Amino acid sequence: MDKLLVDTNIVIDLLAKREYFYQEAQELFTLADTNQAELHLSALTVADTHYLLASHYKLNETRKILLKFKVLVTVLPIDDTILELALTSDFKDFEDAVQYYVALKNNVEMIITRNKKDFKNSSLPVLTAREYLNSK
Repeated sequence: MDKLLVDTNIVIDLLAKREYFYQEAQELFTLADTNQAELHLSALTVADTHYLLASHYKLNETRKILLKFKVLVTVLPIDDTILELALTSDFKDFEDAVQYYVALKNNVEMIITRNKKDFKNSSLPVLTAREYLNSK
């Protein structure tokens, strides 16, 4: 079973039902629901997702959405080492650096994102949700 780190944009695609990207996000998370893939998020993704969803939904509804969603994934912690690595990395975007080092520290096999260019320095394979689904 593949062990994947899912970037924030894919989570938002699913939970905010972004028109063009919702279907592939739904298919990806269905793999977790049917035990065909292990999906992992950084703790940062949960915080960012809460923040973004709270601008579209009431606070209680946002939390219910996240609680229901959380059963599909494993949330991976961020620690001082990850922050230090992210702060001193060549990544332009700090959030992407955090995602990358969370993945490395937790032996994740690949990163799933819509912004592959943001992970150009990655030693891990980086795929879009569609690319990953097509490889199955």
